[in-house]
Amino acid sequence: MTRTLVITVDRDNDLGIKTAIRGPVVGRKQVLTAALKLGIADPEESDTNAILGALHQHDNLAESNSETDEVEIAILTGDEKVGVRSDRAIAAQLEEVVTEFQPDQAILVTDGAEDESVLPIIQSQVRIDHVQKIIVKQSKGIEGTYYYIVKALEDPKWRAKMLVPLGAIMAVFGLGVMLPDTLGGIVIGALPLIFGLFILSKGLGIEATVSRVAQEMRENADAAMFSSLLWTTTVFSAIFAVATGYDKYMELEAASNYSVLWIGVVHSALAWIVIAFLTSTAGFMLLRLQKGSFSGRLIVLAVFGMVVYSFLDEGLKIAMDVLEGKDYEFSVQGIWEVMLEPLMWIAILWVTTTIVRAVQARQAQADRYWGI
Repeated sequence: MTRTLVITVDRDNDLGIKTAIRGPVVGRKQVLTAALKLGIADPEESDTNAILGALHQHDNLAESNSETDEVEIAILTGDEKVGVRSDRAIAAQLEEVVTEFQPDQAILVTDGAEDESVLPIIQSQVRIDHVQKIIVKQSKGIEGTYYYIVKALEDPKWRAKMLVPLGAIMAVFGLGVMLPDTLGGIVIGALPLIFGLFILSKGLGIEATVSRVAQEMRENADAAMFSSLLWTTTVFSAIFAVATGYDKYMELEAASNYSVLWIGVVHSALAWIVIAFLTSTAGFMLLRLQKGSFSGRLIVLAVFGMVVYSFLDEGLKIAMDVLEGKDYEFSVQGIWEVMLEPLMWIAILWVTTTIVRAVQARQAQADRYWGI
């Protein structure tokens, strides 16, 4: 003989609040009466569908099982203050039903993710063979989605991730609307730029790098002090880059075409951008040296940055001259003079890379276990 218990859970106790019926409700007749009363009290209540679904499951089992098998149905109710209090009420009612009926297995019928969250409580007292979710077709997924959103907003971590960016976007957009036309347009136009940089940082794992650097700074206070000074210089260099670019923009706005304007802005800010890059790299170097994990890659990265800067600097100068209509002679001597500095930095990069690889190979050789 097999005893099967069909369970439906009303975690927020809508049944008790709207019909004054206290749980547990056990037996087909009592459960059917509760479903009718709840449906009349609130026709839009989704728990009514869950109770009717449990009755449907009960009747199917009663018809298909043998005469020796027994099937029972029960409604477990929680509390309107969903949480520990409601879960304790459900656990106590379940213990009462299990003690009286002593089921071998159970089937859980729910109306959404919130009631499914009590599944571990039920499994602690009886084996669950099947879980059936009853959702009205016209509103399929609404309750589950709503529950996940509500739970995410209750979690401080998820609340910060969801609401802070949304609030910042709305604040910046509102500020842009309030400010004068040109300045407001710049503020609003900065929104997709910032959002794009954020997505880029996520994709490249920059966020994890920043977290690791913060941890290293906490562990290495002395190096952190000097690194903070260097990164302060980085911030000010970035500010100077923006200010210099804006000043150049105002200077060329009326006298130049669109291409010359933006090339001039980038070229004027380029030196400050490189300074910001080098000071930030130096800050990372200090932290790695203090921690003992310095590998030389940051030196290679700094020199590579100078290679890129030298090419960009000369290339932007040539582009400015050509677009402004100045005579530029593409001769071997002229190109050699232009490429001399970039080629010098390429040679320095090659020497630096060779030295770093040699040192790394020597360290790996020294750390090798020879079996002695």
